[in-house]
Amino acid sequence: MPPVLRTDVSALPYGVPIRRYSGDSFRRPTLRGVIAALDRRLIVVTGKGGVGKTTVAVALGLAAARAGKRTAICEVAEQERITGIFGHPPAGFRETEVSPGLFAFSVDPEQAKAEWLRRQLRSGALTSLLGGSRVFQYLTAAAPGLAELVTIGKVWELAQLERRTSGALPYDLTIVDAPATGGGLAMLRAPRTYADIAKVGPVSRHALAIDAFISDPSSTAVVAVALPEEMPVNETLELETRLGEELGIPLSHVLVNGVLPRRFGGADVRAVESVAGGSPPAREALAAALGAAERARSQRSQVARLRRGMEAPVSTLPFMLTPELVLEDLEALSHEIERKR
Repeated sequence: MPPVLRTDVSALPYGVPIRRYSGDSFRRPTLRGVIAALDRRLIVVTGKGGVGKTTVAVALGLAAARAGKRTAICEVAEQERITGIFGHPPAGFRETEVSPGLFAFSVDPEQAKAEWLRRQLRSGALTSLLGGSRVFQYLTAAAPGLAELVTIGKVWELAQLERRTSGALPYDLTIVDAPATGGGLAMLRAPRTYADIAKVGPVSRHALAIDAFISDPSSTAVVAVALPEEMPVNETLELETRLGEELGIPLSHVLVNGVLPRRFGGADVRAVESVAGGSPPAREALAAALGAAERARSQRSQVARLRRGMEAPVSTLPFMLTPELVLEDLEALSHEIERKR
């Protein structure tokens, strides 16, 4: 296992005591398969909306926890779906253990902003006064990218071995179910933007520390989720290009969700096509079989196009038959991820 990257945070403007861990106290077994290359402190899962990012984030979390890693799955923009998947009520802005070794957390930008203010001002009373000011609220609401900055700042804090939250234990791995492609890029870009604006001072130092962490491929991996369809494939190809050109960050892996099995070869399809007559139910069954074969063929074509255009490795995940994924399906998917090479 590679040595753990420790970000130098001694100059950051936090007034919270730091709990330090050293040696092998938080070394865990290395992940296998697809996620062997993603044995980092932070995994950012993004992709086109509707491709199953949350599904993949949970499956990755289950695989990591099973490997012995204390893992947090972080949702953003006040989303709270993951606790429900595990049968727990919404927990709000609180780290909640949903399964042995697996925790869920939802980032509320307003609460993250208040937490950030407390650490910057080092005064609860001053934070309440400023945070309750209508003028201040208008200014922060209008500040471009501030919600993204405090969101990625909280994600960064969760991913540190030296936590800033009083009494909080560190995680071996943090997985963030990030916004869709454009929002995900904006979230990753926010620390660099604010560091450039602030130039010097505590905001700049904080933003630079976050940017250094998420830009370092030894600490952070960006994983794209796609579907084997034209538009998601196009967006994934664009994501890799923009990550490299705008942020200098490599895309670590692409997981293509919902891929149908290849049940018929060319000869099988021709044999089905040659069958004529029969009862209406038989004709409908043959038509359904040909339709499934064509859809699977189209999916394979899109996966091949993705592999030709990507530098990052591409792996496929199977189509799950149930319309609403339950925990058993996600467990199965997590085992499938482990088997991928």
